[in-house]
Amino acid sequence: MKTIITTLLMCAVAATSTKAQQQTAYQGPGVQPYGKVDVTDLQMKECDFEKDANAMVLFDKGLIWYDSDFNINMERHKRIKIFNDNGKNEANVRLEFYSTAHFEYISGLEAQTINMVNGKAEVTKLDKKSIFTEVIDKSRSAYVFTFPNVKPGSIIEYKYKWGTNSLSNMPSWYFQGMIPTRYSEVDTQIPDVLSFREQNKVRQLYVLNKPTSESRSIGFGDDAFHYSLDGRNRALANIRSAPNEPYMFSPADNMQSIFFTLTYIKPVNGFTRSYSDSWAKVGGMLAEYEDFGGQLKKKIDNEDAIITKAKGFKTNSEKIAYIYKEVQSAMKWNEQDRWYTNEGISKAWEKKTGNSAEINLILYHLLYRAGVEAFPMVVSTRNHGRVNPAFTFLYQFNRAVVYVPGDSTVNHILDATGKYNSYTETPDELLNSSGLYIDKDHKKFDMVFISKKVPAQRSILINADIKPDGKMDGNAQIANYSYNRITGIKRYKSDGEQKYIDFLRGNDNNIKISELKMENMEDDSLPLNQALKFKMDLTGSDGNYIYFHPAQFSPLKTNPFLSETRYSDIDFGYRDNFSLMGNYTIPAGYKIDVLPKSTSLVMPDKSISFRRLVFEEDGKVSVRYTVDHKKVIHFKEEYDLMFDFYKQLHELMNEQIVLKKI
Repeated sequence: MKTIITTLLMCAVAATSTKAQQQTAYQGPGVQPYGKVDVTDLQMKECDFEKDANAMVLFDKGLIWYDSDFNINMERHKRIKIFNDNGKNEANVRLEFYSTAHFEYISGLEAQTINMVNGKAEVTKLDKKSIFTEVIDKSRSAYVFTFPNVKPGSIIEYKYKWGTNSLSNMPSWYFQGMIPTRYSEVDTQIPDVLSFREQNKVRQLYVLNKPTSESRSIGFGDDAFHYSLDGRNRALANIRSAPNEPYMFSPADNMQSIFFTLTYIKPVNGFTRSYSDSWAKVGGMLAEYEDFGGQLKKKIDNEDAIITKAKGFKTNSEKIAYIYKEVQSAMKWNEQDRWYTNEGISKAWEKKTGNSAEINLILYHLLYRAGVEAFPMVVSTRNHGRVNPAFTFLYQFNRAVVYVPGDSTVNHILDATGKYNSYTETPDELLNSSGLYIDKDHKKFDMVFISKKVPAQRSILINADIKPDGKMDGNAQIANYSYNRITGIKRYKSDGEQKYIDFLRGNDNNIKISELKMENMEDDSLPLNQALKFKMDLTGSDGNYIYFHPAQFSPLKTNPFLSETRYSDIDFGYRDNFSLMGNYTIPAGYKIDVLPKSTSLVMPDKSISFRRLVFEEDGKVSVRYTVDHKKVIHFKEEYDLMFDFYKQLHELMNEQIVLKKI
């Protein structure tokens, strides 16, 4: 593991933001020595630039440098203020690192809680015996601890030293986190013989951006090695918490941060050694790595029976469906996402449990032996973050899957870890990012952008009678396709029928569903059909007027874009098209008093359209709603248009039909 980590951490990177290099004045508090706390911080009741925060980072300071053996070290000191009980979760700390072959290590860990007691600071130190070492897998470990005596008003702080026996494994620095940060500073000191480039996601102006240079030497006399130490001290202040907004890809993608990548080494003799890798080179190394490529042709118990049966099917689609179901039903995912195996596919198959790489490399192995053209692939899940193809860094990936190439428009990504995943659909948590596939036999390794071009459809047909007593009696047919189908089945099987019924009626107590039939739950090639009978009390009806919304069971119950500001891009994941047709019989003795007009609404770039048709015929009111998404990703700069569109959309969806007694 050490060898591949050391090699694969050397890579190319995107350009640095020029705006972030600028600097602005800052007069607020910065870093303080360990244990020295201002009384004003102990008395602080709230974050002055994010009033509803449960906790706040007072400061986070990192110093990163190289020792005489050109190993990287980092000293870190972090201090946090707890405002209320909801902020006490910040007292649970987990420090993960690659422990294999001592590739990374943590030492000198100290932690303490500081409270104001009778007007004085009271310090409670963390007992070293309360620090637990968790072995995550054979490559990774974590130090886990909880601060003692934490209550609203507490200040907690910890410091430690992190190191790596690598000259390229430069740690990333996140100025921003899930709670606001008053001050964050990182000081990097890098020998000039090493050239790093940065992937810079800083949007604010620095309050400190100071370069330094210092001459250094190693050895004595004629054998001495002379170099310059190029330093840069950078800091941000008053950083709001990372956004957690509807339809955002990942909080990590939107955090202000810096990533470092070694591009070349310039030795004393003047020859430069390049470390700018290509994805082909990364893929080639993965192909030869024992815990990835070395697993591809390992045998598993009783595989011949599965392979023989698979070869008996006439089409690749039938072979894929059979093998996929065999692996999906046999294996239990241990909830660990990895691009490498831990115990290997043979052991995982024997135990019937494994991480994502083990399960999906088993799937690949069986497909390969059955003659299906498929390739292992490394990808990143939505929560882990979007892959930047210009940044050849292996740890952008966190899962291994199987890639089945199709024609120019359709490729399949198979992932058997999820019990509700389908072999016909790429898991939606992998969409709108890139994956690296490994064709070991032909030494071909390439990036593929993962997307879904065909929209996931949902259609609703309602037939109902309006009663003179202000009630509705009807039935509905709901057909869910693609990801809507998968989501529906997962919700139904995970939550049970009663909670699923509550979901369908939107927890509206005025709706009573008396019967629900689910069809095609076991056939991935068919839509999930749901037939239901319902009754509904039409609130507001008074004997002279009946009011009702003609959009029961619509997925557009609430507007996700209520905030007037947006900090992240909007990523719907996939195109989701919705249609609803309703036919409502008018009760005898009533006539239409108010009927919404037929209308349409379109985004300026035509990326989303809404259409409503409403008409009366033969004593019935018929309505039809359609919403069509033609674009998946919308930049945050477009949010004003999105905000206005969805506001109008939900106003139109919620317009009532009014019947008047004759």
